[in-house]
Amino acid sequence: MVLDAIDAQLLGYLQQDSKQTNKELSNKLNLSVTAVYERIKKLEKGGVINKYVALVKKEQIDKAFVAFCHIKLIQHTQEYVVKFEKEVATINEVLECYHISGDYDYLLKVLVKDMHAFREFMVNKLTSINHIGSTHSMFVINEVKHTTAITI
Repeated sequence: MVLDAIDAQLLGYLQQDSKQTNKELSNKLNLSVTAVYERIKKLEKGGVINKYVALVKKEQIDKAFVAFCHIKLIQHTQEYVVKFEKEVATINEVLECYHISGDYDYLLKVLVKDMHAFREFMVNKLTSINHIGSTHSMFVINEVKHTTAITI
C-alpha cells in the first residue's frame, strides 16, 4: 500500500492518541471529516492499522519489574521450535517473544511485580517448557525510551 504525506500525518496523530475524533483529526489535517474517515478505513482495510489498544501504565497495576530473557533451545528442529513458540505464547507474563539470530534463539520481554514474582515465573512457567537448553536474564534498571509509535 502506498502512503502519501497526509496518510503519514494521520497515522502519526492516531499513534499519539487514537481516541481523537474524526472532527479533531480533520481540523489538524485540513480535510473534511468524511475524507479523514475514508482514509482511516482505507488504512484499516489495507492492514496498515492493525488494531487499537489502550496502553496501561505498568506501575499503576503493580507490574513494573521488566526482564529480558535470552533462550537457547537444546535443538533447532521444527518440532522444538513450533512447540516452544506455541507454549511461550500462552504465558501471560511474556509480553513479547522474538526468534533471533546470534548466540541465543529467542528473546523474551517479561513483565512481573518484583524479583520474587520473576523467580516464580522462571521456576513454574518458563522452565516447564521442554526443549530449553539455557536461559540468560537481564533486568531493567531504568527505562530510557519506550514508544509504540513508528515513524512513517
